[in-house]
Order: sequence, then C-alpha cells, then structure tokens
Amino acid sequence: MKAIIIAAGRGSRLEHHTDERPKCMVRVGGRSILDHQLEAYRAHGVDDLHIIRGYLADRLVVEGATYHANPGWPDNNILQSLFCADEALTGPMLVSYSDIVFTPEVVKAALDTEHDIALVVDRHWHTSYEGRTDHPVEQAELTRVEKGHVQRVGKHVGPEGALGEFIGLAYFSERGARALREAFAAARDTYAPDDIFQNGRTFQKAYLCDLFEFMIQRGTAIGTAPIEGGWREIDTVEDLHAVEVSLSGEATSS
Repeated sequence: MKAIIIAAGRGSRLEHHTDERPKCMVRVGGRSILDHQLEAYRAHGVDDLHIIRGYLADRLVVEGATYHANPGWPDNNILQSLFCADEALTGPMLVSYSDIVFTPEVVKAALDTEHDIALVVDRHWHTSYEGRTDHPVEQAELTRVEKGHVQRVGKHVGPEGALGEFIGLAYFSERGARALREAFAAARDTYAPDDIFQNGRTFQKAYLCDLFEFMIQRGTAIGTAPIEGGWREIDTVEDLHAVEVSLSGEATSS
C-alpha cells in the first residue's frame, strides 16, 4: 500500500522548533512527528512511502522513501504541493498531512472503507479543542454529510450540523485516485494560479479540501471513514506541548 505525505511546509506557528528542521521532523515523545505517523502506517503494511519535500528538504530523510520536490513551497499551499507528486497519485493509496499523529486503528479505519474516496473524520473532534487557544475551532476542517456522502468540507463549514473534523488523512482506490487527478487537471485548465478557485482562495493557494469541494460539485461521491479520537494535530507550540504531555501519560500508564 502506498502513502503520499505532504511535508513541504515550514510550520512557522511552531516558532523556533522549525528553525533548523521541517515541521514534520520536530520531535515529540522522543521521536519526530513523522516517525509516529510512519509507525502507524507500517503496522498495516503501508510501506511504499512518497514524501513531498520543500523547506529544508535535505533534513527530511526516510529510508526507502521516494521524494518529490515542491520548489514553490513558500508561494503555494497543500493542493499544489500534493500534485508535485502527480505521477505517484495512483490508487490504492493514502494521502496525509505531515503534521498529524495517529494510531494504527485510525489507519485501519481508512483502509476498511468501501468508498472509492474516504476522508477520515473524527466525530469526537470537540474534545481536541478543549483548552486549545492558539488553534481555535474556527480553523477546524469540518465536514457536512448527507446520505453517507460529504457535501461540504473545510474551515468554512460551521460546527452546527457537522459530522466531525477531517483529520488530514484520506483513502483513494484506483478509481478514486483517477477522479482526484482528473479533477485537478480540470481545475488547472480552468483557473489561472491567481484566479479565485474555492472559498475565496486562489488556485495557487488552495487547500486539499478546496479540491474535494470542486470534485463534489462535479458529481464525485466522497465518503467518510469515521473515527472517535486516536489522533492529534501539531500545528502550534501549544499543540506540541499538549501532545508531549499526552504521550508521557501513555508511557507512564503502560
């Protein structure tokens, strides 16, 4: 099984922690954020690793991984970064943000889906925002679902009526990956880099969720793989400290 990990950004909200390393290489619980993610992947045989690098690329090294360069990382965003690995975007595959840690059970939920495209969605998302001030709930990529399919997804979706938070991990079958590539090609042919694409963002600065909404508008069915916790995002120094405390507690209890 293949995993595509989007890891080109610096992560400036982690302040000095990313002065000398990419965001995903910041250490928490004695290991890098990326190491935690890879451990969960490998528990389910996900070992065909493709990593999109940008900021301090030479300091992001994983044995056996295939690398894809995003030289424009200071000026683009997650969507453009993902398609720096366009030749690798064939299913079945998992795609993940690189600043999240999750358990093997979360990976299993993604792999067990019957959908061609499934977004891993945390239905207990509220709990991860308790006491979290530097990354408020308004920044959660929430999902609205009807009849088993995603209708809206992104930071513009309000909490009312939302199923949960898209955690930054998604599954694509061969058919789903083809739909992803075709949608991006259609968007690229329609929108110039500085054109407004979705939700007020330009195509150059678009999020992955913006492409998901574009796909939904084109009639592509996107499902969910629901979970209840088992993951954390590390976007700020506050997040880093919270996950460190959480991992320390798990180590003590075990």
